[in-house]
Amino acid sequence: MAEEKKDFVIKDRRLFSQEEPVEKEPEGKPAAAQAEAKGRSEEQREEEPGPEPTLPEINFATFILSLHSSALMHLGIMENPSTRAKAKNMVLAKQTIDILGILEEKTRGNLEHDEENLLKNILHDLRLAYVKEKV
Repeated sequence: MAEEKKDFVIKDRRLFSQEEPVEKEPEGKPAAAQAEAKGRSEEQREEEPGPEPTLPEINFATFILSLHSSALMHLGIMENPSTRAKAKNMVLAKQTIDILGILEEKTRGNLEHDEENLLKNILHDLRLAYVKEKV
């Protein structure tokens, strides 16, 4: 038993060694996304959209302004940001204006003066625009 027979050999096939530094993953991007990005050509990288735009703080005023923009788009006054085209949809415009009317009714007495004025003025303008477009 002086000599033991070796039946197998263990080889370390890991990709790092003392000479090669190990690359750390940047925070926020998974390893699969990094590997995929490395394999893309410059043309493909240029087609990728940039960072997402920052959105405004969500509060009552921005919510009302969002509904206002939707109503203007449905009235054909403002272009659709997706298609860059103006298209009328009077049914959706009326529904959005009615939603704003419900909000005015249900929040009566609970809004700050500025919020109340904003909602009142937007509703007045949208109702006039609706009647004008309907004729």
